[in-house]
Amino acid sequence: MPNAESEVFRHLPFAIWHLGLSLMILAKVVGTVVATRKDERLVSSKLLIARPMDPAGKAEGAYLVAVDTVDAGFGETVLIVSGSSARMASGLKDCPVDAAIVGIVDTIEVKD
Repeated sequence: MPNAESEVFRHLPFAIWHLGLSLMILAKVVGTVVATRKDERLVSSKLLIARPMDPAGKAEGAYLVAVDTVDAGFGETVLIVSGSSARMASGLKDCPVDAAIVGIVDTIEVKD
């Protein structure tokens, strides 16, 4: 099942595989990106920097820049989708994005 997308994201141990093609990533918003010159399809899109994390809140993996579709804020725990799933997020059809914030996490419960 290895493909280019899975190889790029193999370092995200707590990502959830969906159909072997895309990831859903648990992350914390740690910053913003301002780009005054960008593709016209991204005008009025909010770009946030997020750090993947494990369910306990420990930072894991590399930082991501993601388009915010749910009005997330600094310090919030969010769900990020990538690849073709990101382009299916609200308002991003036919946009040049590879990561989109699609949810704000209220609670996380893990039972071992």
